[in-house]
Amino acid sequence: MTFVAHHPSFVFVLSFLGLWGAAWLGATLKRHKRLDEEMRQDFNMILAATLTLLGLLIGFSFSMATTRYDQRKTFEEAEANAIGTEYLRADLLPAETAAKVRTLLKQYTELRVRFYTADEDALAAIDAETAKLQKELWAAVLPKPAAAPAPQPSPQPGAMEALVLAGMNDVLNAQGYTQASWWNRIPISAGILMVMIALCCNLLIGYGLRSVTPRSRLLLVLPLVVAIAFMLITDIDTPRHGLIRVVPQNLNSLLASFGPR
Repeated sequence: MTFVAHHPSFVFVLSFLGLWGAAWLGATLKRHKRLDEEMRQDFNMILAATLTLLGLLIGFSFSMATTRYDQRKTFEEAEANAIGTEYLRADLLPAETAAKVRTLLKQYTELRVRFYTADEDALAAIDAETAKLQKELWAAVLPKPAAAPAPQPSPQPGAMEALVLAGMNDVLNAQGYTQASWWNRIPISAGILMVMIALCCNLLIGYGLRSVTPRSRLLLVLPLVVAIAFMLITDIDTPRHGLIRVVPQNLNSLLASFGPR
């Protein structure tokens, strides 16, 4: 189920075949037991209510997917801003430390761009490199104790150093927010509920249409439309699969502004 939910093309194929099968089953059942005119009005009311519920669920799911997509774009912009600000604050550090921090930030930005464009097989290596670079970045901006023959307490950062530390903290936090937004998906249980209601709707459609037979092409219309809607929702909600993805344009622009390494 998880594999299917991560691949919009599979969602389209499976949902179309399943919904069309439900409509075909309804049309087949109609040949054995037809609705009389007394029940027709009640049936139409039930069909309209079920279709309305399906439409509302699709609309709410689309809204949830687009909200998560916008959130991923927002965090990409925030991460680029945090890295760019810290790159400028490196001027407040001693020359040697500043050069090291800038070099590490360039490497870190390249790694963050790879996070947005890599496939799932490369994620483990990228996460390991990210954790390693984050430790190096944090160690680079920590105040260094002065050399002394006797043990000295940990030095307290000055105003400038505190500003650099706060900026580096924002850089590290931004990565965590981004990762959380990529994990935030529409619950699979909500998708299963929507599919079940869609199956019920298509079963009722096949059973209720008077002139439709199991071989009628009209039975393909609603399954096709709903399958496309399911595919679009999955595409938007899936960060690494499908056609609609978050492009790290702010990180790419930031990386270009750094110039050659």
